Amino acid sequence: MSIISPCITVETEDQYKAVVEKYSPFAQRVQVDISDGEFAPVFLVGPEKIWWPAEWIIDIHAMVAHPLDYIDQLIALKPHLIIFHVETDVNLLPLIEKIKKFGIKAGVALLKPTVPETVADIIRAADHVLVFSGDLGHYGGTASLMQLEKVRLIKAINPSVEIGWDGGVSIDNAFTLTQGGVDVLNVGGALANAEDPSSVYATMIQEINKQGII
Repeated sequence: MSIISPCITVETEDQYKAVVEKYSPFAQRVQVDISDGEFAPVFLVGPEKIWWPAEWIIDIHAMVAHPLDYIDQLIALKPHLIIFHVETDVNLLPLIEKIKKFGIKAGVALLKPTVPETVADIIRAADHVLVFSGDLGHYGGTASLMQLEKVRLIKAINPSVEIGWDGGVSIDNAFTLTQGGVDVLNVGGALANAEDPSSVYATMIQEINKQGII
């Protein structure tokens, strides 16, 4: 069964606190984005500023050029999942192994141009693969549904891996993404810009749970 995971993509502590308070009444699993200003062209709130309600399941999406500089700090936070991008110049296999040793899920993210087969060894080692169709470091990306073909290619490499999607998730496409094999729909702008995010969240839950065909 697919799930809706709100994203927190903010630059300051005050913004972070405000979003946590806004999502607390309804969120269960949440993705927190961090960025170093290099891999993504913005500086987002850093690991030292991250916290969350005890009942939340937290995934950390690290848009960073140098994962080795962040891995120990992220592991110390004890999230559910840590995601690094395969497009860094770092061999992620030892990092995936290290993350798993601490009982944390290890994930990797693929930008639009990245072909799954070119990083097959990393996909085989990962617990989660994030298909990234968004705008690095910002809300309001576009869901390029052509990227859904990657789901089939990723599953051919690692049939048991969890598939996430980041970028442009909305009420209009949530059902399509679910039917396309996406397990975790990470929602940014559709919730962040909503007057009533809890209502949007509830509607998306209805969408991904409805029966039928596309």
